[in-house]
Amino acid sequence: MSSLSGTSSAYPVNSNEHWALYNARQSERDVRATCRRAMELAGPGAGRTAVDLGCGAGRETRALLESGWRVTAFDGDPTMLSAVDQPHLALTARRLSFEQITELPDTDLIHAAYALPWQDRSHFDRLWTLIRSALRPGGWIAVDLFGVRDSWAGAPGMTFLTETEAKSLADGLTIEHWHEEDELGAASSGPKHWHVFQLIARRPT
Repeated sequence: MSSLSGTSSAYPVNSNEHWALYNARQSERDVRATCRRAMELAGPGAGRTAVDLGCGAGRETRALLESGWRVTAFDGDPTMLSAVDQPHLALTARRLSFEQITELPDTDLIHAAYALPWQDRSHFDRLWTLIRSALRPGGWIAVDLFGVRDSWAGAPGMTFLTETEAKSLADGLTIEHWHEEDELGAASSGPKHWHVFQLIARRPT
């Protein structure tokens, strides 16, 4: 079961101080399963382009770079990419919150690990439109989404989806991987119920 920091018995903390502490603990953890599977499905980057949304410390960004992708990483926290050796010729960093992003570069892979839910539904839908528009033919989307049975469901400023809503995000794409987690697991503050959808989809060529 995935582990994120937060408050298990109440709404999660969403502050600059929280994310700075969280990022400081992320540099050597395993690459998250959705990113790892997406890289396996897509194959080596071989100079193709990827976007890492909500990159945090950059653990997945680093894995993408090591696999040969050219990466544009977005995050609003000043501790972003602390796990990545910089400067890196294949890395472009954009310090922007999701609400500040107005466009994304055309890309072959868009990844967001547990990041997209940390915005309200109107901002989520706006950013998802940008994601779909930026994806090249044959490109991949790999995201972790929160479901409505998550113990944090109802937290202000966040987005929680039903299975139908989550799958509808891939309308017109081919879903290459789908996995639902709906069980008790660990957060750094203690146990909580995780309801998470892993979605990997590909745009037809």
